[in-house]
Amino acid sequence: MAKLIEVRFHGRGGQGAKTAAQLLAETALGGGMYIQAFPEYGPERAGAPMKAFTRISDEPINLHCGVTSPGVVVVIDSTIMETIDVAEGLGDEGILIVNTEEKPEAIRQKIKFNKGKVFTVNATQISLDTLGRPMPNTPMLGALIKATGIVSMKDLEEKLKKKFLKKIGEKAVKGNIEAIERAHKEVESG
Repeated sequence: MAKLIEVRFHGRGGQGAKTAAQLLAETALGGGMYIQAFPEYGPERAGAPMKAFTRISDEPINLHCGVTSPGVVVVIDSTIMETIDVAEGLGDEGILIVNTEEKPEAIRQKIKFNKGKVFTVNATQISLDTLGRPMPNTPMLGALIKATGIVSMKDLEEKLKKKFLKKIGEKAVKGNIEAIERAHKEVESG
């Protein structure tokens, strides 16, 4: 039976949720997996809530819709949790990863998520420290890898270099890799 992993990213336009979903998928593709990665948004402007999805499987993927029953949910902007049920469809074994200063137990109580696993990391602060600006998408991938082992750190870092070195330069790539590694170390489970 095929092993299908579905990830739903919640963020705001301009925070890099779409890029994170694509980077995760392309990293898995490099490991020989079948993938899908796509955003869901309309004509919203930067700052509006949006979702992005990643599917990874060891067999071809025949689904062509948004992810409604994710195994993993990544919340890039925790303010979204005030208006959106980010845990919707997340099963008993689900994993919720939130960019916040709060502890996992506080998030669990706040959204009344009494199953699965909750992870938190202050990806915004990590990105400010390593990149000089609030771009929490790449640190959240470090936390995702720690929580799931879905791809390897080495593979993600290599894909990041290959995809973005010419586009953003060596200094920014190094900062993103540092952010990924730091979030991987600092993510908390509860």
